[in-house]
Amino acid sequence: MTSEYYPYSKYTRVWIPDADDVWKAAEIVKDYKDGDPVLHLKLEDEMPLEYAVGPKSNPLPFLRNPDILVGENDLTALSYLHEPAVLHNLRVRFIESNHIYTYCGIVLVAINPYEQLQIYGEEVIEAYSGQNMGDMDPHIFAVAEEAYKQMARDERNQSIIVSGESGAGKTVSAKYAMRFFATVGGSANDANVEEKVLASSPIMEAIGNAKTTRNDNSSRFGKYIQIGFSRQYHIIGANMRTYLLEKSRVVFQAVDERNYHIFYQLCASASLPEFKDLGLTSAEDFTFTSLGENIFIEGVNDAEDFKKTREAFTLLGVKESSQISIFKVVASILHLGNVEICSERDGESCHISRDDPHLQHFCRLLGVEQKQMEHWLCHRKLATSAETYVKKMSSKQATNACNALAKHIYARMFDWIVEHINMSLQTSSKQHSFIGVLDIYGFETFEVNSFEQFCINYANEKLQQQFNSHVFKLEQEEYMKEQIPWTLIDFYDNQPCIDLIEARLGILDLLDEECKVPKGTEQNWAQKLYKQHSSSAHFQKPRMSNISFIIIHFADMVEYQCEGFLEKNRDTVYDEQINILKASQFQLVADLFHEKDDAAPSKSSRVNVRAAKSVPKAPNREHRKTVGHQFRSSLHLLMETLNATTPHYVRCIKPNDEKEAFSFDSRRAVQQLRACGVLETIRISAAGYPSRWTYPDFFSRYRVLLKKSDMMLSDKKQVCRNLLETLIKEPDMFQFGKTKIFFRAGQVAYLEKLRTDKFRAACIKIQKTVRGWLQRVRYRKIRKSAITIQRYGRGYLARRYAEFLRLSRAALICQKQYRMVRDRRAFLRVRQAVVTIQAYSRGMYTRRIFKEFLLHHKAMIIQRSVRGWLARKKFQRARNAAVIIQCAFRRTRAKKQLQQLKIEARSAQHLKNLNSGMENKIVQLQRKMDDQSKGYRNQNEQLVQQNSGLGLEVNKLQKQLELMKSQQVEGGQLLSLQEELERLREELKDTNAERKRMEEEHGSEKLTLQQRVKELETENGLLKSEKEELNQRILQHSQSSEVDGSNASQREASLQTELDAERQRYQNLLKEFSRLEQRYDNLKEEESLSKFQPGHRRNPSNQSSLESDSNYTSISTSEVGDTEDAIQLVEEMGVEKAAMDISLFMKLQKRVRELETERKRLQLSVDKMEELNKRKSSESRSPTSEQEKADYAYNNLKRQELETENKKLKNDLNALSKAVAERASQNNSSSELQDSYNLLLSQLKSANEELDARKEEVLILRTQIVSTAQLLEKNDLIDSDNVPEVNNSKEPVDKEEAVKAYQGLCESKKLLEAQLQSQARKHKDELEALHTQNELLKDDIEKKQEIINSYSSLSPEAQVEYSIQQEITRLTNDNLDLKELVEKLEKNERKLKKQLRIYMKKVQELEAAQAAAQSSRPRPELSRQVTVQRKEKDFEGMLEYYKEDEALLLKTLISDIRPNTVSATVPCLPAYILFMCIRHADYINDDQKVESLLTSTINAIKKVLKKNNDDFEMTSFWLANTSRLLHCLKQYSGDEAFMTQNTSKQNEHCLKNFDLAEYRQVLSDLSIQIYQQLIKVAEGIIQPMTVSAMLESESIPSLAGVKPMGYRNRSSSMDLDAGGPTSYTLETLIRQLGQFHSIMRDHGLDPEIVGQVVRQLFHCINAVTLNNLLLRKDVCSWSAGMQLRYNTSQMEEWLRANNLYQSKAAATLEPIIQAAQLLQVKKKTTQDAEAICSLCTSLTTQQIVKILNLYTPLNEFEERVTVSFIRNIQNNLQERNDPPQLLLDTKQQFPVLFPYTPSALSLETLHIPATLRLDFLTRV
Repeated sequence: MTSEYYPYSKYTRVWIPDADDVWKAAEIVKDYKDGDPVLHLKLEDEMPLEYAVGPKSNPLPFLRNPDILVGENDLTALSYLHEPAVLHNLRVRFIESNHIYTYCGIVLVAINPYEQLQIYGEEVIEAYSGQNMGDMDPHIFAVAEEAYKQMARDERNQSIIVSGESGAGKTVSAKYAMRFFATVGGSANDANVEEKVLASSPIMEAIGNAKTTRNDNSSRFGKYIQIGFSRQYHIIGANMRTYLLEKSRVVFQAVDERNYHIFYQLCASASLPEFKDLGLTSAEDFTFTSLGENIFIEGVNDAEDFKKTREAFTLLGVKESSQISIFKVVASILHLGNVEICSERDGESCHISRDDPHLQHFCRLLGVEQKQMEHWLCHRKLATSAETYVKKMSSKQATNACNALAKHIYARMFDWIVEHINMSLQTSSKQHSFIGVLDIYGFETFEVNSFEQFCINYANEKLQQQFNSHVFKLEQEEYMKEQIPWTLIDFYDNQPCIDLIEARLGILDLLDEECKVPKGTEQNWAQKLYKQHSSSAHFQKPRMSNISFIIIHFADMVEYQCEGFLEKNRDTVYDEQINILKASQFQLVADLFHEKDDAAPSKSSRVNVRAAKSVPKAPNREHRKTVGHQFRSSLHLLMETLNATTPHYVRCIKPNDEKEAFSFDSRRAVQQLRACGVLETIRISAAGYPSRWTYPDFFSRYRVLLKKSDMMLSDKKQVCRNLLETLIKEPDMFQFGKTKIFFRAGQVAYLEKLRTDKFRAACIKIQKTVRGWLQRVRYRKIRKSAITIQRYGRGYLARRYAEFLRLSRAALICQKQYRMVRDRRAFLRVRQAVVTIQAYSRGMYTRRIFKEFLLHHKAMIIQRSVRGWLARKKFQRARNAAVIIQCAFRRTRAKKQLQQLKIEARSAQHLKNLNSGMENKIVQLQRKMDDQSKGYRNQNEQLVQQNSGLGLEVNKLQKQLELMKSQQVEGGQLLSLQEELERLREELKDTNAERKRMEEEHGSEKLTLQQRVKELETENGLLKSEKEELNQRILQHSQSSEVDGSNASQREASLQTELDAERQRYQNLLKEFSRLEQRYDNLKEEESLSKFQPGHRRNPSNQSSLESDSNYTSISTSEVGDTEDAIQLVEEMGVEKAAMDISLFMKLQKRVRELETERKRLQLSVDKMEELNKRKSSESRSPTSEQEKADYAYNNLKRQELETENKKLKNDLNALSKAVAERASQNNSSSELQDSYNLLLSQLKSANEELDARKEEVLILRTQIVSTAQLLEKNDLIDSDNVPEVNNSKEPVDKEEAVKAYQGLCESKKLLEAQLQSQARKHKDELEALHTQNELLKDDIEKKQEIINSYSSLSPEAQVEYSIQQEITRLTNDNLDLKELVEKLEKNERKLKKQLRIYMKKVQELEAAQAAAQSSRPRPELSRQVTVQRKEKDFEGMLEYYKEDEALLLKTLISDIRPNTVSATVPCLPAYILFMCIRHADYINDDQKVESLLTSTINAIKKVLKKNNDDFEMTSFWLANTSRLLHCLKQYSGDEAFMTQNTSKQNEHCLKNFDLAEYRQVLSDLSIQIYQQLIKVAEGIIQPMTVSAMLESESIPSLAGVKPMGYRNRSSSMDLDAGGPTSYTLETLIRQLGQFHSIMRDHGLDPEIVGQVVRQLFHCINAVTLNNLLLRKDVCSWSAGMQLRYNTSQMEEWLRANNLYQSKAAATLEPIIQAAQLLQVKKKTTQDAEAICSLCTSLTTQQIVKILNLYTPLNEFEERVTVSFIRNIQNNLQERNDPPQLLLDTKQQFPVLFPYTPSALSLETLHIPATLRLDFLTRV
């Protein structure tokens, strides 16, 4: 060191001891010289202090580190390493920055914040996973990742040792470490081992944790959990070891403490039905749970925790019955504590009442005999060499025995639960490696220290020894690796203290020996200790006590009280009580105390895990194996395990005893730092070279101290050597290693001082220059301002005088005008008054005259009405009298006629007349029946002839088809079609002309209307004022509508957000489905590999929804039932298409044949009925009722009406056919086409006529069957009734005829009644319709009347306006009617054209089908030339392939294709080829072929993507092709919504037969899956580059500074074999993005999809960058913010250059942009805080506060962010409702939307390159 620099000079800051704060900061106010007795200081409160200095008693105080070093992540990075520096750094990080984790070399110091922090989420685990220790801020996850990484890299077992005193957070830290392993190394199968490992924590906390004065959830045992990993480093199992359970807590708790949580949880849930038998009440009622006088913990719900405990038991596989048994044991312990032991009078014996309810509950719950337990609780058995006898116990002895039994039962239950947890966590797989997590008690010292504190401190002595040796070893390795000369560092070795405890005749040996003595006491044991170890340096005897001793531990001096040592070490339980429990009727209770064989410890010392405290064996063995011996054995086993692993240390610190959040007690912290070994680590580091710099970092930081000539050297190492040799004269103060420079303590502070002085001198020079320049500029401004002020002042005075003259003249003019106006107004006012008086007078006289006239008029109206009413009353009376007289007369005459008719009806002549009429009718009916039978036979003959004629017509049709085919081959047909197309175009032009003519007529009417409106405009001039008011109202209405529009836009935005959220959920479900499907495939593959079965195995992924049977509706495959269905089909297809449908005629003929079959069936049924009637002619039958006959007749009439309606429909069909024929005859096409067209129409007509005839015949046959059956029944009935009467006389014959005649009359009467009823119903319906129409007319009249009334009440101007509105409404309605008429005509025209085209295509289909059926020769060999083929004339954009070539097609187009193969062709060529094949399968109506091709295509794409799951180019290629295939299925589906942008040729290529909507959905889902895979692959490539490119690379050279000491990256954290971490620049990242973009663009991916991919990648870049920024202190500086802002601007520029700025990708960078701005803005005043709050809208409150806490100045000239400023920010941001999480979710994916993008490519112009080798495809 140079002689000029002396550390204790003026302004130097130091640390001095303080009683309250341990260390206090001060500043030297006077230079100190060697030998001065006093050091002059000034405290922070400006109070002076003279600090006495002596060479021995009071050395010089410790020096403070520069402010630039305060708050370092690693304590060893401090320049001055000592206790006050460590304490201050921890305090600053904890209080000001709220950082609870800090590195101290290899140790992670964790301070309990007593507050829930949002730094343990899944996103934080993701951020720390894969990072080197030191790259990120200190965290428990960083230690866990380091252990996991070293296990995977070095294949060596690891251990994480978590220690600290009660309440420091050991259990929570261990829990978070295990959560990290469970997340990062999750199980590969469905065993969910990681969940079971985490589920063990609630159970162990319930049975092993309790409330103490220091901690509400203190672990009262130590545990070591081994998490096993497979070769793939997935969790496969775990084991747990426990140490030194505090059994005494079961029977005793101090004030304000509690027993174990399980007792209170069970009491809180005692009201549950399953726990009624436990006999539990509140915890206050039991002795063992009420000793602490407070059974509750603030903020803890014991009942809810008990539910979690039970759920954990269930998850670990503990049966419900076993759980109930465990709870019974716990309840029995509580009842045992309440058993009342009564002392006898002699005081030497005691007894228990048999009626004691708690004893009864205890025995019942454990299943033991109450009598025996009652006896042995008060007696004990003594065994001597000669005899065994029973001895009574005193009340105190019995109570101690009960307590010992309770502790023993709980300990056995604890061991049983641990054992079953280990069994559930075990696995059959072979463990490759493990990571152990040790959660063990730290060093403890209390006012009264007993056996538990002795064992705990003994364990900490062993752990500290292992820690010291490991730290020393790491330091030695670091020096050797850097080839630094190694000098032995003296470090504290606590082996003598360990020997004092565990060596031969040590404290534990003497304790076990005293326990074996029959009457051993603590006093005797203490005397033996004094005698044996009085010479030891680590043992002392207290001055004022003979039953205590002092041990000097590594952390502190502890005094132990001997009282209770022997009893706790023996842990005595009487054998008689244990034997009773062994005989329990409950198996679990018996198993708890079952003796187990001793196992060799060596076999399970390294792999199997067991409880630390062995289960007691036989009684004689129990006394030999004491608690101390067991603990020593388990501790040795633990040390062997730790020594065989690589340890990682976590030291938990309790900041205060009041459990206040972020409160730091320096005295308590120093005690723990000394106890946990942190200061020892600092001491070892400070003894060597603690400060270490890499050569590039040192050069970058201190190059300002170099000369210009030195900076020109290329060798940076040599430059650093020269600089250090110049600055530091003592060579021992630094050493040069291979990659680093090592400094002694304080040297970095010296270099920082030199650097600061250099900067200060430069700043002074810059300030001097700038201030001079500013003063000169200020002088020039002042002089210029004075001249300007003078000029403006003189001008102002001149302008003011001119203004005075102007105002004087204006005043005269105003006076003149005012006087004139005043006189004129007076004149006008008088004139107006005179005119008003005249108007009112004249009006008054006129109203009087009108009122008199009105009264005369009303009187005349009243007289007229009264006279009319009197005349009408007189007329009505006369008319009513005449009507009554007429009715009486007519009634008299009708009575006479009725009497005359009755007399005539009784005469015989009348009956004869009736019978003669009936005979004539019967004869007529018989003749009619004969005529009908003859007609029936004639119709049969005609039907046979017509069938033969139809067969001839079919043959004729086939011949004509062959003729047409030959004509088509010659090319004539094509010409005729072209002519027909030209004719149709001309008709379309004529129609358009007609439409234009109608529009012109409408325009002329409109012009006339406009002229009329112009005429009325003159009248509307009077209403201008009213119009202005209306305009104002309209403006107000428009403003309100704008507000409504804004609300509508907001609603639209909210709906869009909901749509995106719904789409996101759907895509997440789809993503989860694809993940599960992938996992299922992997499991199947593993299963197939494990079985080693040869042959093909079907891929389970094929068994998806794609293979579900789908029925595709198609016109060509559906059966047309009858003519009505055919008409409906014509309406659906269009008249144009139906005109040429040959297959329709075939189906009509088929229907005719079906009707013929029906006729034959009916004929057979008629014959059968006739035979049946003949057989039954002699049998009597009961006549049907008259009502049934009437109903039958009525049904016949109804059927006839329906037949009539059916005939009307047939006539309509014929009319339609005639219209088509007339339309066709008007066409001027070729004669051949006209003939064939007329022939087809005639065939349609004949088929329809034949169909009508057949239906009429069927109806006639049905009617004859019914009538014949009725007639035969009647004849049989009459014959059977009248046979005996014919033989007797002739009179009955006449009677028979009369009966027949009467029955005939009845039937005719019924028929007439039915007809009358139907007519009555018809008339009734008509009457109702008329009534309804009448009501409507009345309503219409009323409405018109109202309109007239309202019209009459309007003013003349309003009437004119109203009439105009009515006229406009009428004209509008007329115009709409005309438009509907035009649309109907156009629609009819389109239908006719479609009908013509469809029939022509159907002819071509029939020809193609016949040609395919006739061609039986083998397939010809096709060949493709290398050159591009010329388009054929008849190419329709389809590709034909054979079914057996489907596999080859998919293999060529999907499996074997590579993107570069088709790079020079049309983008998405495979998708077009596949769709053309689908089109041909649809064209030939092969549904199986379509389904097979689509299903196989989807499965093949899935297989290819699975095979290339990490290839971005292949994934992008198939995403483009899949989306294009989806677009093609939509574009050519025939849906009008997708055909708006199609050309006419593309519309002709639409699918005809199948609806592939289901496959469109499947392809859409597949596209989403491919998109998600594409994002996953791209993020996997981008993510490793992000941090290095965005945060670490120097895009702006020489801007980023280096921290004064940087991070001491542990060499074990970096993979040295791989050459260190790869560094990426921003150019590399942008180049990679450009490569992604070019690949997607070349593959023809839709621009919208490309934009969404880029947006997702930018979100990933933003999330990863911001998360690292929030977890790294070294990048939170002003220069880093400037660098980051430049990088983001470059990213935005790349978006603009590639036209991607509108893809919302730039918006995803907003959080990181605002973070960069936050690092750059001022952070001092309140205005700065408000500006930050308004600026950082995309950052949450936690993120803003975190960045401000992490902000680190790189130079002393920058200021840190004050705590008050951060509090101000938090207060301003309280109104925000930000999410609680700190980091962004890097796995979040925006919902993808595939917009419909039709292709402009025509399929018939597509060419297939020969390189694809698709020769087996044929163009169609």
